[in-house]
Amino acid sequence: MKTYNQKRWTSMTLKKIITLLFLSQIYLFSQESRLDRILLEKNLKVCIWPEYFGISYLDPRTQKLIGIDSDLAKELAKDLKVNLEFVESSFPKFISDITENRCDIAMFAIGNTESRRAKVRFTTPHLESDIYAITTKENRKIENWDDIDKEGVVVAVAKGTYHEPIMKEKLNNAKLLVLDSMHAREKEVQSGRADVFMTDYPFAKRMLAQTNWAKLIKPNSTYHLTPYSWTVALGDDIFYNRIEQFVSDIKKDGRLYQLAKNNELEPIIKMK
Repeated sequence: MKTYNQKRWTSMTLKKIITLLFLSQIYLFSQESRLDRILLEKNLKVCIWPEYFGISYLDPRTQKLIGIDSDLAKELAKDLKVNLEFVESSFPKFISDITENRCDIAMFAIGNTESRRAKVRFTTPHLESDIYAITTKENRKIENWDDIDKEGVVVAVAKGTYHEPIMKEKLNNAKLLVLDSMHAREKEVQSGRADVFMTDYPFAKRMLAQTNWAKLIKPNSTYHLTPYSWTVALGDDIFYNRIEQFVSDIKKDGRLYQLAKNNELEPIIKMK
């Protein structure tokens, strides 16, 4: 028969073994790549902003997503042999959507900026855009780029976009108006309460294609080029490297160029 001490030692040993097994499972789970979960569940969650013309735009007529990044999300899911689930996001909230696991990757041409790099990980860029301005055809104050940074001019930007910190730094004389949404920028300019709003190449194309009041103001020379990428959570090299492989593949096999051409974005494609 086992003595009391032997029974007590056996009980303690079993508890230690169970504890070690439990801790090892936690360790293994913490080391598991997001890629493992995606392949196991056969589902890829992609954050998109469905109002980004040419990038990830929900066509109001067909209710289908069109644009280079929504197209490339389909290609990524196809390469991984998994289902694709689009998750609605936006520039102000994509970081929390990524870090709080509402999506695996954000794919809507996100400007790679220093402040964002501290919170999420950017892939190699596939697009690059300068900054453009939209005013109205009736606005007589703004005829060219040099008219923007002058006393009495109101420049609108959307909160959470990379245009906000850049224009805060660039403007010396004009007043900067930071608004809560993209639509608010348009309304302020169209109403005359703001003179211009700052945007990028794809969104400028949307304004010219879908309104009869917008006028495009281009910079005289390169103003501020920003590389556009996709973002994932910090860490997890396995998942990140798989996405990097995809970026490399689409540049080599022609898919990036073809989809840029399909969406009339060849001028901002970044092949290297």
